[in-house]
Amino acid sequence: MYNPIASLGGFFLLMLQEMGGMALMFLKALSYTFRPPFRFKLLFKQMEFVGVKSTLVVVLTGLFSGMVLALQGYYGFRKFGGESLLGATVALSLLRELGPVLTGLMVTARAGSAMAAEIGTMRVTEQIDALEVMAVNPVHYLVVPRLWAAILMVPLLTVLADVVGILGGYFVGVVLLHIDSGIYIAKMRELVELSDIANGLYKAFVFGAILAIVGCYKGYHARGGAEGVGKATTQAVVISSISILVADYILTSLLFG
Repeated sequence: MYNPIASLGGFFLLMLQEMGGMALMFLKALSYTFRPPFRFKLLFKQMEFVGVKSTLVVVLTGLFSGMVLALQGYYGFRKFGGESLLGATVALSLLRELGPVLTGLMVTARAGSAMAAEIGTMRVTEQIDALEVMAVNPVHYLVVPRLWAAILMVPLLTVLADVVGILGGYFVGVVLLHIDSGIYIAKMRELVELSDIANGLYKAFVFGAILAIVGCYKGYHARGGAEGVGKATTQAVVISSISILVADYILTSLLFG
């Protein structure tokens, strides 16, 4: 007989088990970071994959986010004559929230899913077992370079998204909507503080760690051939995206509360 309470309890137990497994993998990866051999070649390869190859999608996301923010903000501020605040509003929205969150989501969709698929394929084809037979620690070899590549590159991509988004907002506000450029920039410089930039980057570091660990964990524990790899990849993207949004709320309450 179907028992909804038992099913709900089983779901929460499974969720706690998954969270515990991801936390343990994260701690293992951190501990293996400072143990030789140091695979810098693998690290640079993953930095290129996570960072350089995600540049286009991050630039486009940041650009049109800034342009939409400026357009919508202008129509709202115009109702009470507050158009001069448009530049500061666009900058604060991107620096504090949209820059790191959208960058994290885009990198999750592009690089996090690839991590899960690649490691999952290695698992179902027994390549990870082969690494263990050769006395190569799979977490040290596979997870550590991907984790640090994401931690290092997601903040840099966030900076790029912020800059491009602010320029997009400036183009819409000053060039298309004819707001005075001096006032636009002056209000931005007056209201945006260094802590806004720093707190957004703190979020980006956390989001990079989340997407890397979730992708690696789901791929590492994939089972069931090609179908299992597909499920692991889908779960990695969904879990990473939700975790980033939840972490964003928690970090916002801590950093800006």
